[in-house]
Amino acid sequence: MSIITVEDTKAHLNITTDADDTLIAAKIDAAEAFIDGWLPEDGKLADMTTVPGDLKEAIRQLVGHLYENREASLVGISAEELPLGFWDIINQHRAWSF
Repeated sequence: MSIITVEDTKAHLNITTDADDTLIAAKIDAAEAFIDGWLPEDGKLADMTTVPGDLKEAIRQLVGHLYENREASLVGISAEELPLGFWDIINQHRAWSF
């Protein structure tokens, strides 16, 4: 089960049609899998009874990025890293060791 809904994501992206619902659902799955892999074992999204709001926002940001940038390379457009604040949010939940 997804942490955020397609409806929530569409509101975040200001999308009012249902044409891309299946695509958005796939982007949600991809974003949640990416973030889940970044979290420490004890902070996995699927095991959280309540997912913090900042992680939900990180999922929304990553879904927006994946939705707007569907190809691995773009011609004639400058490349951008993940949305501002994305890493700041998920790194707070990462277990760092050196």
